[in-house]
Amino acid sequence: MSTEPLLEVQDLVKHYQSGGWLSGTRQTTYAVNGVSFSINAGETLALVGESGSGKTTVGRTILRLQEPTSGSARFLGTDLFDMPRSALRKLRRRMQIIFQDPYSTLDPRMTVGSSVAEGLEIHRIVPRADITSRVHALLEEVGLDPDDAKKYPHEFSGGQRQRIGIARALAVEPHFLVCDEPVSALDVSVQAQILNLLLDLQRDRGLTYLFIAHDLAVVRHIAHRTIVMYLGYIVEEGTTDLLLTTPRHPYTQALLSAVPDSEAAQVADRIILPGDPPSPSAIPHGCPFASRCFHPEKDQRCRSERPVLRTLGQSQVACHYATEEEA
Repeated sequence: MSTEPLLEVQDLVKHYQSGGWLSGTRQTTYAVNGVSFSINAGETLALVGESGSGKTTVGRTILRLQEPTSGSARFLGTDLFDMPRSALRKLRRRMQIIFQDPYSTLDPRMTVGSSVAEGLEIHRIVPRADITSRVHALLEEVGLDPDDAKKYPHEFSGGQRQRIGIARALAVEPHFLVCDEPVSALDVSVQAQILNLLLDLQRDRGLTYLFIAHDLAVVRHIAHRTIVMYLGYIVEEGTTDLLLTTPRHPYTQALLSAVPDSEAAQVADRIILPGDPPSPSAIPHGCPFASRCFHPEKDQRCRSERPVLRTLGQSQVACHYATEEEA
């Protein structure tokens, strides 16, 4: 695994505006708030958190499926956010995404072979005469039969459809894949098969993954490093092994306690967080987790002063009172 960052994200912000002159009000949703990280070539970085934490928005904004509010994302040394659309299209074959729902991302009117071949045709990766053989090779690489190219999406199971989505992403020979909860809609046994496939492809192709998930049990099997997000902020970051065995932030501890029969977790009892997360349209001035935090030293400072990420041992934690001894 190379030590050179393939992707560097700095102070990424994504806010949404809703309402307008007809409604008489304007409302801002603060989806992502100053997120920074880097991913080395050949590495898997996981983004985890509850629904609404901003993790999927981060992935889609990096690929410019959504435009950022501010910040930068340098991929192969080029700032993706400063690129015109024409130049971005040429670079986009190096960055692909695997979606959560494989069925909704496949055109039901197209055969599997046609769906996988689209990228080959658009980017003119192989001569037209070689497209069919390349499609067959891609299907075999993800564990499907070449004859499946003639079938339609409804003829496949969820796991098979996800394999088709992976084959389609691989067709344009990317370096970097955003995996947006790629196994959350699948049965547990099928999840393991897809995760093993992603690991094999990473080994064979040297792929780099941004793996978005809410399930820490899944993350522990695939990610080298993990970032925990809450309400659009990073609250903890570290190697996956360390984060799962020695969680520093109370929110990470709560997430880990929810993993059924987790061997990695050192949290004795299930932690039930009170209430719901604050609205992303009305984020508290202090720590975004303060209203649900159970840390024994929580005080007024937590409600008035937002903690910044600080180094704690080999982790980074955004908590005023987290210590190296906590687990």
